[in-house]
Amino acid sequence: MPRESYQERLETLREDVLYMSEVVLERFRLGLNALEQKDEEIAWEVIDGDDEVNQLYLDLEQDCIDLLALQQPVASDLRFIAASFKIITDLERVGDLATNLGEYSMDAERDVFPEVDIQDIGTAVVEMIEDAMVAYSEEDPEQCYAIAETDDVIDEQCEDASEAVVRDLIERQIDADSSGTDIEQLMADVSRLLLTIRDIERVGDHAVNIAARTLYMVENDDDLIY
Repeated sequence: MPRESYQERLETLREDVLYMSEVVLERFRLGLNALEQKDEEIAWEVIDGDDEVNQLYLDLEQDCIDLLALQQPVASDLRFIAASFKIITDLERVGDLATNLGEYSMDAERDVFPEVDIQDIGTAVVEMIEDAMVAYSEEDPEQCYAIAETDDVIDEQCEDASEAVVRDLIERQIDADSSGTDIEQLMADVSRLLLTIRDIERVGDHAVNIAARTLYMVENDDDLIY
C-alpha cells in the first residue's frame, strides 16, 4: 500500500475514534438525564444504544488490526495505532457505564438524596473525556497532565458524596421507627446511588487512561500509565 494511502487510513482512524467518543458521551449524557428526570423512555434509549457502541468498538478494533498488518509501521505510527486501540477500549467501557446509569434510573427514587449533586459530578467527568479526546486529536501533552490533576478533584468529590449518602442512611435508620420509613427501599436507594457515584468516578478514570495513552503516543512517555 502506498505510504500516502496508509497515512490517510491513519487519519481516518483518528477521526473515527473521535466520532466514537461523541456517540459514547451522548449516551452518557442521556444516562445522566434519565437519572435526573427518572425517565424510562430515555433510559431505554441509553440501554438500547449500547449495541451501536459495541459495534463501533469492534469495527475500530478491526481497523487497528488491519493497519498493523498492512506494513511494518514506524515507531510513531505504531504508538498511534496502539494508543487508539487502548482508547476505544476505554470508550467502550464508558458506554457500559452509561448503560448502567440507564438501568439505575429505572428504579431510582427522585430526590431521595437531594444534597448529593450527581449531575454536577457527571457533567465534570463528561468534560474530562471531552478534554482527553481534544488532547488525542491535537496531540497535546500538557492537556494530558491537566486531566490527571482534575481526576484528583473528582475522586475527592465522589468520596465526599459517598460519605454523605452513608451519613444520611445512618440518620434515617435512627429515625425509621418513628417516621415509618421503608428501610428496605431506603437500602436499595442507597446501594443504587453508591453504585452511581462509583460508575461516574470510573468515567473520570477512563479519561485519565485516554490522557495517559495520548501522552505515550505523542512523547513516548509512560508517566501517566498505571
